Amino acid sequence: MMDWTDRHCRYFMRLLTPHALLYTEMVTAAAIVHGDSHRFLRFNEEEHPVALQLGGSDPDWMAQATAQAARHGYDEININVGCPSDRVQSGQFGACLMAHPEQVAECYAAMQKETEVPVSVKSRIGIDDRDDYAFLRHFVEIVAAAGCRKFVVHARVAILEGLSPKENRAVPPLRYGHVYRLKADFPELEIVINGGLTRVEQVDEALAHVDGVMIGRQAYHAPYFLAELAAHLDPAWSMPSRGDVVERMLGYVDRELARGASLASITRHMLGLFAGRPGARAWRRYISEHAHREGAASEVLVNAINAMPAAA
Repeated sequence: MMDWTDRHCRYFMRLLTPHALLYTEMVTAAAIVHGDSHRFLRFNEEEHPVALQLGGSDPDWMAQATAQAARHGYDEININVGCPSDRVQSGQFGACLMAHPEQVAECYAAMQKETEVPVSVKSRIGIDDRDDYAFLRHFVEIVAAAGCRKFVVHARVAILEGLSPKENRAVPPLRYGHVYRLKADFPELEIVINGGLTRVEQVDEALAHVDGVMIGRQAYHAPYFLAELAAHLDPAWSMPSRGDVVERMLGYVDRELARGASLASITRHMLGLFAGRPGARAWRRYISEHAHREGAASEVLVNAINAMPAAA
């Protein structure tokens, strides 16, 4: 979700789901330790609960980044051991770290010393030709021995050579059984499953086996799914309409524009709000054509709804 789940995206998604734990895009520990940490770590208070996703393999840098994140008030710190991109491989972190569970365990231990909030790990079920359950079990066993109690597992193997990051999100087959077995073997751990979950029925099935689900691309491309899922899990929650969500975004847009943000940097996350509904194409087109214009402000969203032949 790099370049996707920034703070504008997360504010928007919080309007769609009241309690879900929101994750940042992956930020490297080096960027926080040696760069503009405030730019990478700032978030809106409305986002809580929110987790910072860190990439890195150096325990000292990961610990320093965690200490800074703790001061900003994150609710969880997550070590990304699942991203398969060339960028993270060249830095020796992300999915390639699954081959080095002792190093991940060392990072975890150093990080957990710096914060009272939980440090979790997000991984794949394996890498390259190591998609057997024994490989995944060994990885979790080593990291759990260091104290980690939460694992988020994308139920696909990561092919580090031969597939692009986009292909890695779709080509390797989903093996939910590996993740379900992990929970059965480690009942004391919190196991969260990720990958290919696009329907409420799938979520219900997964929750019969594990402790939680992570929704990725579906939440971004069809964000109203988050509201439908939240209402399914908590029928007492008053689910907002898509129009309600747009109206609640107007004030946020105006405030962020006054602070120097561009309209397009916010509205790009909202393009899928009406996915599957009449007028969705008109909504996307109007925003795409007008959000970049000089002086564009929150009225673009109002006009985009008015441009829809049948607003939902």
